[in-house]
Amino acid sequence: MKEVTIIRRERFCSAHKLWNPDWDAKKNEETFGGCSNPNWHGHNYELIVKVAGEIEPETGFVMNLKTLSKILKHKVIDKLDHKNLNLDVDFLKDKRTTTEVVAVAIWEEIEQEIKEKGGKLISVRVNETENNSVEYFGEK
Repeated sequence: MKEVTIIRRERFCSAHKLWNPDWDAKKNEETFGGCSNPNWHGHNYELIVKVAGEIEPETGFVMNLKTLSKILKHKVIDKLDHKNLNLDVDFLKDKRTTTEVVAVAIWEEIEQEIKEKGGKLISVRVNETENNSVEYFGEK
């Protein structure tokens, strides 16, 4: 059979602050700009997850998209939406909340459950703005 990739898009709104506690405020401001605002700032994020696999003959699915949606909602969206990424999210505890780090952390949250449902996680893309995105393809 042929491998096919399915794609699911979700959205979440979150606040965060980019800050290195080992640096003074001046260096944080020089490095992170407005993203180091002591009063936080937020984004309307878009999450795009790609999963590949063989088409199951009995269903015609690689993976039921409703199942993928439930995994994303339970493991990611419920934890990130309308939350402070620096303070409220268990899987981001003690991590810098750059989009790069968020994409890798989401991968780590969902990879095993997707595998258990018969899919192979291909990529996690996080669009922070319409111009800035990160896509993670897992360990190579």
